Amino acid sequence: MLEVANLEVVYNDVVLVLRGISIEVPEGEIVALLGANGAGKTTTIRAITGLLDVHEGDITKGRISWKGEAIEKMDPADIVRAGITQVLEGRRIFAEMTVDENLKTGAFTSKSKVSEAAAYDRVMTMFPILADRRSSISGYLSGGEQQMLAMARALMADPELLILDEPSLGLAPKLVQQVKEIIVEINKQGTGVLLIEQNANMALSIAGHGYIMETGKVVMDGASDKLLQDEDVQEFYLGLHVSGERKSFKDIKHYKRRKRWLS
Repeated sequence: MLEVANLEVVYNDVVLVLRGISIEVPEGEIVALLGANGAGKTTTIRAITGLLDVHEGDITKGRISWKGEAIEKMDPADIVRAGITQVLEGRRIFAEMTVDENLKTGAFTSKSKVSEAAAYDRVMTMFPILADRRSSISGYLSGGEQQMLAMARALMADPELLILDEPSLGLAPKLVQQVKEIIVEINKQGTGVLLIEQNANMALSIAGHGYIMETGKVVMDGASDKLLQDEDVQEFYLGLHVSGERKSFKDIKHYKRRKRWLS
C-alpha cells in the first residue's frame, strides 16, 4: 500500500538526514519503524505526509508511492484526502479547544456530514473516556487522555493508513499497554498502521514486520518475532544481555550494526 524507495532527504540544502531509506507497509498491516533519537524516523514520516517544507527539508532522491501513485510532491491536505493521517510526536492537540472541537478539526477532509458522523460515532465508541469529556478543554486532560484524543482526531479522517509517531512517549506502563491495545483494535477495524517507536518491545509485539534505523539508514529489517529474538536487538533496544540478564544502556559495550544494502 505504501512504498518508500531509496529516499534521501536534506535539510537547509546542507544536512543529509536520510541516506537511501526503503520501507514498505502492506495493506491492513502494522509495521514498526524503530530507532534511537536522531536516527531519521520523524524525517521519514515528514516526507511521507508532505510536511518537510515546514522544516526546510527537501527530498533529493527516491520516491514515495501510495497505492501505486507518487505522492512525494503532493500537498499535505491531499495526502490526508488520499487516505494517510498522522499523529505527531508529543500529541500536538489544540490545548485551548474542547475535545469535540479537536475532533472536528480532524474531519476537515470528510466528504460528507454522514461520513463525519460515522467517524465521530466510531471514535466515541473506541475512546469512551473522550465521550465522557467531549466538552472538556483538551489542555486539562491527562497525558494518556491527550494521546487518545490525538489518535481519535486522526481517525476522524477515516484513514486507510494511520502513522503514529512515538505514541508511548512519556506514558506510564499501564497507559502504554492501553495505547497498544487501542492500536491493535484500530488495525482490526481495517486501518493499516506505521508505528514509529523507541519502545521496541511494545512495537514489535503487535507489528508484523519491523525496520530498525540508524543515522538515516535501515540497518536491519524482518518479521517482528525474529527481530525480538535477535541478540543485537535484545541487547541494544531491550537492555538484555545474551544470557537474558537485564542491563542498563550505559553498560552495553558493543552493538553489531548490520547493514542493509539497497539495490
